[in-house]
Amino acid sequence: MLIKKGKSQVTFVFQPTNGCRKVQLAGTFNDWEPSACTMTRQKDGTYRKRLNLEPGEYRYKFLVDGEWVEDPQADSLVPNGFGTYDSLVRVG
Repeated sequence: MLIKKGKSQVTFVFQPTNGCRKVQLAGTFNDWEPSACTMTRQKDGTYRKRLNLEPGEYRYKFLVDGEWVEDPQADSLVPNGFGTYDSLVRVG
């Protein structure tokens, strides 16, 4: 899920369907480096990460306990070169 505030602030939200220990966020905004964006678990059980992004389109995925997961609430899903999909967010 995405929460957009203003033209550049985006909060990425992951809602686990079962227990998980670690959720990271990777995408074109951080050169697909999951360790650069570890998400924080909230009291409601979701994981969140707020980023300030320049206007444009960004591909991303969640890395949940070592497994890549698309965001079903993304602006759209786009095919990637690995036979799966990336989530897409449009900013601005």
